[in-house]
Amino acid sequence: MSNTLKSVSAKAAPAPFLRAGVMGWPVDHSLSPKVHGFWLQQYDIEGEYVRIPVAPQDFAQKIKSLKADGFVGVNVTVPHKQAALRAVDEIHPLAQRIGAVNTVVVREDGSLFGFNTDGFGFLENLKAGFNAFDAGNGPAVVLGAGGAARAVIAALLDAGAPEVRILNRTKERAEDLAKDLRGLGSGSILVGDWERRGDYLQDAVLLTNTTTLGMHGRRSLDLDLTALPQSALVNDIVYVPLQTDLLARAQDRGNPTVDGLGMLLHQARPGFEAWFGRLPEVTDALRAHVLKGV
Repeated sequence: MSNTLKSVSAKAAPAPFLRAGVMGWPVDHSLSPKVHGFWLQQYDIEGEYVRIPVAPQDFAQKIKSLKADGFVGVNVTVPHKQAALRAVDEIHPLAQRIGAVNTVVVREDGSLFGFNTDGFGFLENLKAGFNAFDAGNGPAVVLGAGGAARAVIAALLDAGAPEVRILNRTKERAEDLAKDLRGLGSGSILVGDWERRGDYLQDAVLLTNTTTLGMHGRRSLDLDLTALPQSALVNDIVYVPLQTDLLARAQDRGNPTVDGLGMLLHQARPGFEAWFGRLPEVTDALRAHVLKGV
């Protein structure tokens, strides 16, 4: 065999083309394809990340066909996060406690492993935006009791928060959430009255809004910040608009703030690593790319 033929035969096989995506209903508004598409190009990975619109009645069948359809995994967004919990073959314990799956890995045998990266994305965003933040330094106040609040509260308790105060317009829903999450970490959970929400801000080190109040097209968040320590970090997981009224008012009174876009970006990192084999970074270039046209 000639040297030329030897060199040709020694070439490595081309890398496989990897497909992932986001399942939701509707899903056209999802920014995830912009995030993952940016990373695929940046790291020169042969693959794609696509939107997969799936009506609720078709979800169970569609997710079971991912292997046959050539997918290595998917993100799951509304309204399918709880349905995904029931559809996967193995669930990460934290996702089980949160009660929702937002990331699915398709294994070689076609079985599905589900986990939840929202809490990871939330904490990483806070640390990136305000590196002095430490959940163990004092009480955290969480507005809302939906799926995002579940992930946020679980992450805070796991990170050592001594107390999490939940404030929600429907108190019963907050009480149900507290019952589900008690026992995570060593911290306590207090459910407060929405009508007295400003009172619960005293001595807090973190205030985070997980509701849709303040989102573009929704009512603004009516919250008196007088009792909030000026040193407390204020976060809003809403990112349209990027600068919500809550963040603007907090900045005006001297509080450090972190917007909600970073949570979206950081929660995408573990899934990208699981599917494409590279843990990506969140950079200013990525933020600018995602915000373009939003």
